[in-house]
Amino acid sequence: MSSYSVGPELQVLSPGVGYGIIAGIGAVFSLVMILTSRFQNRYFAFSTKQSEEFNTASRSVKPGLIVAGIVSAWTWSATLLTSSTFAYAFGISGPMWYAALGSSQVILFAMLSLRVKRDVPGAHTFPEIVLARHGHVAHGIFTFFGWVVNMFVGASLILGGSQVLAGLSGVNVYAACFIIPIAVAAYVIQGGLRSTFVADYLHTVILFVAIFIFAFTLYTSDDYAGSPGRVYDLLVEASKATPLPGNRHGSWLTFQSDTGLKFAALIFLGSFSVVWLDQAYWQRAIASKPETSVKAYLLGGLAWYGIPYAFATAMGLGAVALTSSPSFPTYPNPLTPAQVGGGFSAPATAIALMGKNGAALMLLSLFMAVTSATSAELIAVSSLWTFDVYKLYINPSASSSQLVAQSHYGIVVYSLTLAAFCCGLSASGIDITWLMTVGGVICGGGGIPLGLLVLFPEWVSTTAAIGAPLVATPSGLIAWFVTTHIRSGSITAVTTGDLTNSLVGSATACGTGAVVVLVLTILLPYKYTSTDPAHIARVQKIRGTVPLQGQEPINEAGLTVSETIIETKPGKSGEPDTEKAAKSASPVEAGAPTGNEIVDFLTANHIEPLDFNAYRRARRLAYWSCAVFFVVAIVLFPFTFYGTGYIFTKAAFTGWVVVSLIWVFLSALACIVWPLVESYPTLRDMTKMLIHDVSSRKPNTATTANNTPAEL
Repeated sequence: MSSYSVGPELQVLSPGVGYGIIAGIGAVFSLVMILTSRFQNRYFAFSTKQSEEFNTASRSVKPGLIVAGIVSAWTWSATLLTSSTFAYAFGISGPMWYAALGSSQVILFAMLSLRVKRDVPGAHTFPEIVLARHGHVAHGIFTFFGWVVNMFVGASLILGGSQVLAGLSGVNVYAACFIIPIAVAAYVIQGGLRSTFVADYLHTVILFVAIFIFAFTLYTSDDYAGSPGRVYDLLVEASKATPLPGNRHGSWLTFQSDTGLKFAALIFLGSFSVVWLDQAYWQRAIASKPETSVKAYLLGGLAWYGIPYAFATAMGLGAVALTSSPSFPTYPNPLTPAQVGGGFSAPATAIALMGKNGAALMLLSLFMAVTSATSAELIAVSSLWTFDVYKLYINPSASSSQLVAQSHYGIVVYSLTLAAFCCGLSASGIDITWLMTVGGVICGGGGIPLGLLVLFPEWVSTTAAIGAPLVATPSGLIAWFVTTHIRSGSITAVTTGDLTNSLVGSATACGTGAVVVLVLTILLPYKYTSTDPAHIARVQKIRGTVPLQGQEPINEAGLTVSETIIETKPGKSGEPDTEKAAKSASPVEAGAPTGNEIVDFLTANHIEPLDFNAYRRARRLAYWSCAVFFVVAIVLFPFTFYGTGYIFTKAAFTGWVVVSLIWVFLSALACIVWPLVESYPTLRDMTKMLIHDVSSRKPNTATTANNTPAEL
């Protein structure tokens, strides 16, 4: 089978339009990134030819652009397609569960990012954190899990986008699986991590515009719907004509949904595992400024919340409401199970609202979501290869240019491998809904232990760090297959994707991972210690540390027991005056890092001094924000509606819609306006230098050496 189709009624666009979107827009973004990278290399102090800039954006990205990057990286094709699918399948609770549980992982990551900035400021990847604390065996295990998750996330992005693209336009699904990642790789290679932030910003702008167009068309101007009240009436009629199984009174307008609750638990377990093992999120924590990473992740999580909430409410419930409209592509029949599983509820709504234009806008917004998140995955995988394999085991003394070259090779190899993997999944009958339901089974065994060893580094033992993922992952897989065989009679792509079967496997993997960490830490409390200067340098306090006489192994907190803090106060030249402090420290053994070596390491890696007062404020903000969000958004609000069995009235539904639109509007402000405002001085100076060069047609002598580093 060389093409993918779920019915001719949904194929409203020609293959030329489909290829034009994925190839044409990809070429445009590649050109934009080439120009952006050349401009940056000319006018900014940070060059994309430097490894630290390519892989970490020199750890200087401001919070506004971090927010846009987080929203973009977490806006997968599933964010648009699967959230709408679950609204279509479970009713009004689907968008809220997807939004609340998905954003909770990003918000909780604020605490993880803070620990990275405090404890392991020299790390480039999360396996490097594991390496410094638990040694090479644990490092190898979590590097493997990182690659598994990157393949899983990449497949969720590429496969979902390619199948919908093929279904709407007739494009060859295998061709789409190759074109999309290759097009993204072309522009990521040009500018590295910072280019993905710029691309994320542009993608996010287009995505928000598309969301507003679809929502306001449905709620204000559509001839068949045209208002929230009319949409409510159509949902009531649908509940009477074809009651929704598992929901109270068969209504699409109630939170009391047994299947919806299973879905919520599945998303909760799967999202934790995927986010915590996805290097793309750690990459953004590493790239951000130390004191602002918490604020960026908190606001990023809240901003992302508005996208599935507003989009799925409009496009998922809209598909239910518009099924009785003559403009609906499958009228008078509802979508088939294959169409629902393939994520076609949102595209069907787009076609019903705007015809071919709606299908084209849907493909454009989907392509923006796919490419922006894929760019983050490409950089993530290349970083894992460059720092956790090549620099660690193959060429420890690699130069910056060699590291950049390896990053390029990693991007190319991953994009081709991912394309082939997605082709295999499509040929096997796997769709995006299946991938979203099994995430906890595949990734849960490693995700929970990683979160625990980062949040509680002084407590988790090395034995637990090594043993937990090795025990939990097989346990989850066994429970999944056994449950599937007992309940469904056979093990196929359809039966393994059943909500209950997947939930058993996910709960087993995640629960076993947490329990094994606890048990092994208590019974086998062995802690790895390192005397490797490279390991020690990664975990030194950001202000620099000098070990005293006889370099001691680092302790559980990642510091030597008798270390001395160097106060890097400005000297006469304005640079940190570390020489005096280094001379006053006791001598160290040969091979151990001296104070100057550590400070050099931190300086070379663009690691800024940590303001400990700001750190303590950020920590309080992270703890309180996470606690409030979990209590209100995940426990109090949804379970109040679930427990009471409340069925929305017309006024309540109208209010629900208005709140969703207000929320996504505020999200757009955070992702579109804030980055521009905070980067205005840099953009202004950049423009002045460009105008000067163009007008004088002379080489600009006030460039890299004299300019403030780019902090977009």
